[in-house]
Amino acid sequence: MSVRDVMAVKLREALAPTELEVIDESDRHIGHGGWREGGETHFSVKVVSPAFIGKSRVERHRMVNAILAEELAGRVHALAVNAKAPGE
Repeated sequence: MSVRDVMAVKLREALAPTELEVIDESDRHIGHGGWREGGETHFSVKVVSPAFIGKSRVERHRMVNAILAEELAGRVHALAVNAKAPGE
């Protein structure tokens, strides 16, 4: 399973999102720090979840980072997060 797919599964299981996009942007970072042959190093996540209701932007990012801690400690070098509650 690809890193992107693993991340999507973990986020779905933990957050039950109404919307989720996990985008591999590694090809846009070729030659930059943290990029490795084969990609799967730079990602963007867009997630809408009721779990974010009443949470600050920082709390939402921390939640996503905690869910993806294993990936961030390993292959993933950079993660951009856009986390919203429904209706935002």
